[in-house]
Amino acid sequence: MYLRHLLAEAHVAAQPIAASVTTMSAGRLGASIGGLLGLAGVIVGGLALARPASRLGIGNGRLGAAVALVAGLVGMTLGGVVVATSDSGIGTGNGRGGAYVALVVGLVAVVLGGLALRRSRRTV
Repeated sequence: MYLRHLLAEAHVAAQPIAASVTTMSAGRLGASIGGLLGLAGVIVGGLALARPASRLGIGNGRLGAAVALVAGLVGMTLGGVVVATSDSGIGTGNGRGGAYVALVVGLVAVVLGGLALRRSRRTV
């Protein structure tokens, strides 16, 4: 009887506990930074794709394309690390949902940066 009670307590203790809404866990922070970097890459990549021949500004030409590529890759890397290291599913506070968003937004930034880089090489 005592052994069954001890095993039940061990099973309950092993269950992951969902984080509070106001708690900023390491997974949430990593996913948020990855998503913001990916979003910055999308914005800069979109600007570089829209205005490839202009010389001024970070969102134009090769510099903007390179910034979009790097920001997208770093955002995807952070999102991938959070997905790989989170021990629970979406909604538990580990940042897995935000990490999936960071992966998608980072991929969009990489694609836009690649298109802008290809276009800038063609126009020079």
